[in-house]
Amino acid sequence: MGRILFGGTAALLICIFLSPRFIEFLREREFGQHIREDGPEGHHQKAGTPTMGGIILFLAVSVSFLILTNYEWRSVGVFGAAIACALLGFADDYTKLIKRRSLGLRARTKLAVTIAISLGLWFIATQEAHLPSTLWLRFVDYHIDLGPLYPLLIYLVVAGTTSAVNLTDGLDGLAAGCAAIVLLAYIGITFLAGDFDLAILSGCLVGACIGFLWFNAFPATIFMGDTGSLGLGGAIAGLAVMTKTEVLLILLGGIFVIEALSVVIQVISFQMTRKRVFLMAPIHHHFELKAWSETKIILRFWIVASICAAIGFTIFRQSRGV
Repeated sequence: MGRILFGGTAALLICIFLSPRFIEFLREREFGQHIREDGPEGHHQKAGTPTMGGIILFLAVSVSFLILTNYEWRSVGVFGAAIACALLGFADDYTKLIKRRSLGLRARTKLAVTIAISLGLWFIATQEAHLPSTLWLRFVDYHIDLGPLYPLLIYLVVAGTTSAVNLTDGLDGLAAGCAAIVLLAYIGITFLAGDFDLAILSGCLVGACIGFLWFNAFPATIFMGDTGSLGLGGAIAGLAVMTKTEVLLILLGGIFVIEALSVVIQVISFQMTRKRVFLMAPIHHHFELKAWSETKIILRFWIVASICAAIGFTIFRQSRGV
């Protein structure tokens, strides 16, 4: 338990002490956020805020984790997936900044890289960590052998989680706070499961998220960008795969599911009826246009995320008879 606390504290302090200089570095090079023209009017004043804060976040995670880890395959697989997703996000951020517009890598490029990351995670999970190719329905304690379809499940988990976290990253501190809550639940899950190396990684991720929130909380002085959101999504997806909680992640990360579903519902509704269910999607923008303050939305979403994570953790404990 001491190493988990030490890892989290180290990652938090690295973020806090390195972020000011990194923010100044980004400002000097004018690496600022570009705001989409059809976004909420209040967001236009955020244009130019330094982005790619995910670099500092994952630097803090990497330093603390690589010093403390025992290099077990499960934690190495999760760490590798997180860093690979963060690098994909960095490439997307860098492309946006160079082109000076709110567009990034081509969709086919993102798809190909996400498939490669998923296959790598599948290989480590099944061949090195020796996990079964099964889907565990913890609600009813039932296992489904997916066989050759297991890589597809992992791809859906990775693609879905990274996309959902990325969609949630629309308000100051929203994605970082929600991710910290989900990752905190994974500290408990990995600790109960006896995967102490994974618990250390989860602790480092929580600490880095909290340290990043010091500067990302409203009003944000830096954004995590796709580097951070895709990296955190990859970490959460990897933890779900390595702890066999792929289905339970729907509940553990309930706030991310809600955000992603709001976009899906909005798109389907508009295509079929030419009417919008929400004033704007993802759903946090809907509440912005309903005149909710940004801090109210963020705090209430954190509360929902905490409730979902707590229920998911309770179900995990019951499935293990604890």
